[in-house]
Amino acid sequence: MFSFVDSFNQSFVFLPMSVAIEKLQTALGHQGVLLGDDVRARPNLAWGAGSRPARAIIRPDSTESLADAMALCYDANQTMVPLGGLTGLVGGISCSEADVGISLERMSGIERFDTAAGIIVVKAGTPLQVVQEAASAEGWLFPVDLGARGTATIGGMISTNAGGNSVIRYGMMRAQILGLEAVLADGRIISSMNEMMKNNTGYDLKQLFIGAEGTLGIITRAVLKLQPAPKRTYTAMVCCEAFEQVTTLLNNASRALANSLTAFEAMWGSFYDLNTVVTGRNTAVLPPHQPFYVLLESSHQNIGETNPLEAFLETQFEAEVISDAVIASSVAQANQLWEIRDDVEAKVIVHKPAIAYDISLPIRHMKAYTEALTAKINEQFPETACEIFGHLGDGNLHLGIGPTYDKKAMHDIVFGLLKDYQGSVSAEHGIGLDKKHYLSFSRSTAEIELMKTIKQALDPRHLLNPGKIF
Repeated sequence: MFSFVDSFNQSFVFLPMSVAIEKLQTALGHQGVLLGDDVRARPNLAWGAGSRPARAIIRPDSTESLADAMALCYDANQTMVPLGGLTGLVGGISCSEADVGISLERMSGIERFDTAAGIIVVKAGTPLQVVQEAASAEGWLFPVDLGARGTATIGGMISTNAGGNSVIRYGMMRAQILGLEAVLADGRIISSMNEMMKNNTGYDLKQLFIGAEGTLGIITRAVLKLQPAPKRTYTAMVCCEAFEQVTTLLNNASRALANSLTAFEAMWGSFYDLNTVVTGRNTAVLPPHQPFYVLLESSHQNIGETNPLEAFLETQFEAEVISDAVIASSVAQANQLWEIRDDVEAKVIVHKPAIAYDISLPIRHMKAYTEALTAKINEQFPETACEIFGHLGDGNLHLGIGPTYDKKAMHDIVFGLLKDYQGSVSAEHGIGLDKKHYLSFSRSTAEIELMKTIKQALDPRHLLNPGKIF
């Protein structure tokens, strides 16, 4: 049906990749091109690891200059790798010695804020925290939030369709995008900077680039939708004695708190103990060694006299859904609770070398999956620990597994079991290099063929982020 697909999977014959550095310097200026030690000083892997081996890193200061540089690369059959904020965990920004890296760090900032419409127009290199703070200053909220908010960039977050802590209420990055602008592999600029909620004029082209990991084009600008900032946010952490109680709590919270429920973060007991008792990095606000912990957040426009979580959690305690609870009485205490959940580096320190996994599956299968997973790991790698935590309310779990010295064997266990439970090998971080051999575990042959059709149409020479996803 798709005649090119077979050749896509076979060795693709590339012409020499030899864009002249001097031409890039002429197009971008000397500040716009990094070479030698300036390139090698930058990381090539997650957690700041590795030395980037790319031929050069280009740093355009406008969409037009990026388009000029990409046209030069296209004419010379030069492969290009978008870099983003370097917070991804699947090798999506890894370069080879033959690649030219593309950093939009000089394309950062807010172009326009429409306070009446609740939209903000930003450049793709803008860090998430900058957008959040600008929105907050005007009484608005940009609802996607990540632990790496200080370094994750808007362009990278769109390219991976990032999720974060509040997906249960506001949705993933895709739900926040009204319009965007991107540069295709050959330097053509596609500007679809729509600002309207409703615009049914043919194909919604922005969707091609959201979650495409920079394989179809480089996102340069975006129109983001904002939400009214809540007047008050309440935070609590509770203990549950069984996973069935965790899911009951989620169902009850979804009904009793309705749209005010903005976070439901579950932590298996070993994860909580690691981040508190084992490392001492965080204070154990609840007794350790409990089976499950849940962090709940409820946000409201109306400031009432009482905390709605208090009455709700009291009913859950009486119904024996929870066994213990602590409610934050200040922003500082709320931050203390979130620090336990957000301390994902603890597992890397204690269980080094560790692998971080980002998966999703139907909530009804989570108990069976996690029990089967830990049993297999204990059987095959008895010295390896598996720490589990996640957003849960949106079906997303994160796994920290280590120490592990056989990455492929661990991938086979983690991803192989997902096939049995109709799960996804990637919930938030994308496919990149690390998961491309497991894409078929979560996508059908017809779906993958259609993806390759789109890739072939927009990047026929396979120059953008080569080797990623497929």
